[in-house]
Amino acid sequence: MSRTISDNSALHSRTLERDARAVTADHSKVAPGEIAIGVVIGRASEYFDFFVFGIACVLVFPDVFFPFENRLDGTLYAFALFALAFIARPFGTALFMAIQRRWGRGTKLTGALFLLGTATVGMAFLPSYSSLGAAAIWLLAFFRILQGIAFGGSWDGLPSLLALNAPAHRRGWYAMLGQLGAPIGFLVASALFLYLYASLTTEDFIAWGWRYPFFVAFAINVVALFARLRLVITHEYTRLLEEGELEPIPAHTVFATQGYNLFLGAFASLASYALFHLVTVFPLSWISLTASQSVTSVLTIQVIGAFVGIAGTIASGLLADRIGRRTTLGTLAGAIGVFAVASPFLLDGPSWAQNAFILIGFLLLGLSYGQAAGPVSSNFQRRFRYTGAAMTTDFAWLVGAAFAPLVALYLSIHFGLGAVSVYLLSGVACTLFALKINRTLGERERR
Repeated sequence: MSRTISDNSALHSRTLERDARAVTADHSKVAPGEIAIGVVIGRASEYFDFFVFGIACVLVFPDVFFPFENRLDGTLYAFALFALAFIARPFGTALFMAIQRRWGRGTKLTGALFLLGTATVGMAFLPSYSSLGAAAIWLLAFFRILQGIAFGGSWDGLPSLLALNAPAHRRGWYAMLGQLGAPIGFLVASALFLYLYASLTTEDFIAWGWRYPFFVAFAINVVALFARLRLVITHEYTRLLEEGELEPIPAHTVFATQGYNLFLGAFASLASYALFHLVTVFPLSWISLTASQSVTSVLTIQVIGAFVGIAGTIASGLLADRIGRRTTLGTLAGAIGVFAVASPFLLDGPSWAQNAFILIGFLLLGLSYGQAAGPVSSNFQRRFRYTGAAMTTDFAWLVGAAFAPLVALYLSIHFGLGAVSVYLLSGVACTLFALKINRTLGERERR
């Protein structure tokens, strides 16, 4: 009986997907520009959800969910919850790859994005600790884990498809497009929080104003869902995937056969991913806790920094096509190392120095993060690239970025800002070492 129900469900899902393809039959020709738009919209919507949570960890959650702790400890606890989504993300990738194999890409993407939006908007309805007690914290952690699972499941293969169909002399440019959504998502999230924080009284912002960005996230995800389904359910997209041999291989198979590429991919971009949260979430926490600038001033600089990051990401595509993606990533890792040494002097300085830290950090972030997903994921055999690229990104975020705000804030408070430099320099060292191994392996394969 259960097998019959399962078969009927699979048949129903395939029928829905076939009907959706028929609706879009007049637009079944998928141009590279359309794929690029789908990539940017999809990534921007997902990262908006994540950065809304990250900013709330500093401005909201210590007061709403951890009022029994001082401001510092409340922020640290919030950053611990922040990391949960990155821990859950690889499990979401594995789960939704299985869903895709069983029920198709449309079902997978729809389920993942609705889960992501529902988990995010669910946070907006959560009562505070003063109303619900410890259960409020547990529910916040539960929704954060669901965010991570959904984020892992939202992989649509569009960046891999772009990479495979990119001209040899434009691969850096096409690799950049898959990364561009992150700074755009942060721009929208930080601008929205800036508007709300500046427009409302502190009491109103903490009472209800902070919830609005979480509601907005659901609407953005619905728009992004239709924009991406417009591509992934077409016959042309299916044909391109099949020609590229992009298959949802089981996660354990990828581990068993391509584990070294997953390892190299996670560590080759470690400096970029660590820097991401050290210039987005961490400065807001450090400056607000030390009261060296107002929150609105910091958010304003971060909005400007997001524009700088977007420009840097775009420039990374041009740079990588000129000097090579691995060379770009290695050169920028060295520049991040120099930035790490200067960071304590900037963050511990006057407001102009702190602002310089944010703006320079965003520029380096855009230039490096723009190529962070390209050099090693191209090592995967074609049939493993669909799942391998997704899992490489998952582990890069987990190893490089998941605990960065928590570790950086803890180290800076207890050991000084110099410890943050050491932390970031360790990421630089891992990146350079992984790129060196990757280059050596590539040379051996060409012999």
